Amino acid sequence: MDFTYADNVSEKSRKKLDSKNIHKMAQDIVADALNMIRNAKKAGRDSVKINRISNLLIEVLKIMKQKEAIKRYKLDTKERSVQIDFGEFLECQAIKPRFTADKTEIEKYRRRFLPSRNIGTLIVSTSKGLMTHEEAFEKGMGGFMIAYFY
Repeated sequence: MDFTYADNVSEKSRKKLDSKNIHKMAQDIVADALNMIRNAKKAGRDSVKINRISNLLIEVLKIMKQKEAIKRYKLDTKERSVQIDFGEFLECQAIKPRFTADKTEIEKYRRRFLPSRNIGTLIVSTSKGLMTHEEAFEKGMGGFMIAYFY
């Protein structure tokens, strides 16, 4: 008869172990979500479920969907989670620390984080909301660098 670790643990101990693992502290929900997306994509998966969401993350996902980096995302308001189906991208990552850039410095960060002039998107948080680096440049706005993908 084969025993697994779970068979040898009492019910009270199992509940105690499970309760410790449920509530993980997240310092940056966007960075954690983008890391989960990138790791799942590299592992060959077609989708990922993220259990911690925020309004900022949802806005980032909207931009990624507009640029076809993700095919779709489905919010589950009861569980406070989101299911994401991947589109075409190679890399996505949060920018840490969140650098402040005025309208003239956006080009510097584009060269720093993106592989080529016509490839990829920087997400910028401006006073008018989140937008791509192209939109911010056209509107002559600066802001905080949030993330990039290509």
